[in-house]
Formats: sequence, C-alpha cells, structure tokens
Amino acid sequence: MDEDRPYYVDIPGVESEPPPAQSGGGLRNRPWVGILFECCGVYARVYRNAEGTAYRGRCPRCGAQVHLRVGPDGTNARFFTAR
Repeated sequence: MDEDRPYYVDIPGVESEPPPAQSGGGLRNRPWVGILFECCGVYARVYRNAEGTAYRGRCPRCGAQVHLRVGPDGTNARFFTAR
C-alpha cells in the first residue's frame, strides 16, 4: 500500500465542505486570554466582550467566574491565573 495516499470517507449527512464563516460574529476573530483556573487545574480561553471593555468567562469544570477589565494602558500578558 502507498502510505502517502490520502484516504477519504463519505459520511451521510456530513457536508464535504465546511460552511462559509458567518460575517460579523463568532469568536474566531475576537481577542482572548488564557486562564489557568486553579480551582480545578484546567486552562480555558476567555474572550473579550463585544464592547471591548472586559473578558468574562467560567471554569469549564466547576463554573467559577472570572472577570478581567480592559484598562487604558493594557498589558502584553496573554495568560493569567484565577485563584
């Protein structure tokens, strides 16, 4: 067999091409920060709100909330720890 040959599988009900991206929404182009939730020892992305004033999110395991305000001077940090 040729190991370099790609294999394709047709699954009924699954589109062969991904749907086009919807304009003006979604999280794909929205800024995010990484948060280590110490409560459960897990990481998650937290996305900036639509107004651009804060980042809000929850621990994916226990639901603990985190809220980071966007300040006038900002920071270059992209990862934080929620304690």
